[in-house]
Amino acid sequence: MASSTVDSPQLFDLPSGPDYASEQALQKRGLIHICGVDEAGRGPLAGPVTAAAVILDPDNIPADLNDSKKLNEAKREALFDQILASATVSFAHVGAATIDRLNIREASLLAMRLSVEGLPVAADHALIDGNAIPNRLPCPASALVKGDARSLSIAAASIIAKVMRDRLMLRMDALYPGYGLAGHKGYPTKAHRAAVMDLGPSPIHRTSFAPVAAAIEKMGNKKPAS
Repeated sequence: MASSTVDSPQLFDLPSGPDYASEQALQKRGLIHICGVDEAGRGPLAGPVTAAAVILDPDNIPADLNDSKKLNEAKREALFDQILASATVSFAHVGAATIDRLNIREASLLAMRLSVEGLPVAADHALIDGNAIPNRLPCPASALVKGDARSLSIAAASIIAKVMRDRLMLRMDALYPGYGLAGHKGYPTKAHRAAVMDLGPSPIHRTSFAPVAAAIEKMGNKKPAS
């Protein structure tokens, strides 16, 4: 059974940017393969929640790693390629049907667990972004609040998760035109909410989310768009 600890730092404990200190502290205890884990896509009305797990090579860490939300698209894409070239990486999508069945929090934790399980090199310890640790992880873990601003491994995972999800949503835009998925990636923009109300939800929309549920109610429970 995986052991776990939860770290809840005060604001003044946060570094100016992510560093490798958390990983080094674990490596000093003899734990070699430390993976950072983060997710993207908790807030959208459509598409999956995506998680990634990344084990950085301590001798070949890409420069300028940071929380994906603090990077523009071009920088994320450049770092994405550098991470894949130098680190051990896994990712997992959990789709809308499972999100609706479990709820978004549990689906996010499931995606995180699946990403850790998918690593081609077994992790000795996982650093999880947030304040919760997925059940049944294959290794011990620590939760780091605002981990993508504290840990380089988690920051790298945030970039992988964000880019992989964005790329998937570009493909979904071709399958389900009219919603603008390529632009907003499923997030609840005004235009997206209006499109759902006009067209009804697609098969990748999260029916448990209020704006989508409202559209279904407006349709009178007609079959969603396909």
